[in-house]
Amino acid sequence: MVRHPLAPEQIEAGRRLGAALRSARAGRGLAEVALAAGISPETLRKIETGRLPTPAFGTVVRLSEVLAVPLPELAVVWRSGLVLSKAS
Repeated sequence: MVRHPLAPEQIEAGRRLGAALRSARAGRGLAEVALAAGISPETLRKIETGRLPTPAFGTVVRLSEVLAVPLPELAVVWRSGLVLSKAS
């Protein structure tokens, strides 16, 4: 299977998602959140910085649960460009 390059819009959506997750993590340590979600700290770092703009769906679900951010809110961020406030 050939993987096609991501469109600029997909890359930007991944950056927004990463920023929203980083904001939701607030005062919690990166390693703590990553391990609670069952991923490596390096994977979480890549997601948060936009270097991994299309994380697996299961990864996003687990991060949503660990960070107590409803999955539909993350979908809105990814689709529309809205960024979650730290109060979310």
